[in-house]
Amino acid sequence: MRINLTSVFVDDQEKALRFYTDVLGFVKKHDVPLGGEDRWLTVVSPEDPSGTELLLEPDKHPAVKPYTTALVEDGTPATAFAVDDVRAEFDRLGKLGVRFTQEPTEMGPVTTAVLDDTCGNLIQIMQSA
Repeated sequence: MRINLTSVFVDDQEKALRFYTDVLGFVKKHDVPLGGEDRWLTVVSPEDPSGTELLLEPDKHPAVKPYTTALVEDGTPATAFAVDDVRAEFDRLGKLGVRFTQEPTEMGPVTTAVLDDTCGNLIQIMQSA
């Protein structure tokens, strides 16, 4: 058994696609219209294009807004992405205007930072020692 797909709820799929590709560096994998304005929209790491897909899922379900709002208010990331060097990514993304809610912080065997994805989520980036 493997993780094939995971998702983050986003308030605007087009804005999310731009952020996750143009800023974070993922690449679009699937973009399938679902009727209306919603799409089956996934991105993957360019380092593993056949790997786990991230679904940029519309936040239309009534439970989503209270859930994501509570996570953001508590400072809890919706998901985490692995990077080779948290401090280098922090610097790179900061130069692109990304807002961080947590600067690089060592936590035992990992170093983490938390960013705002501009689409309703906090995202943790992490580097293993």
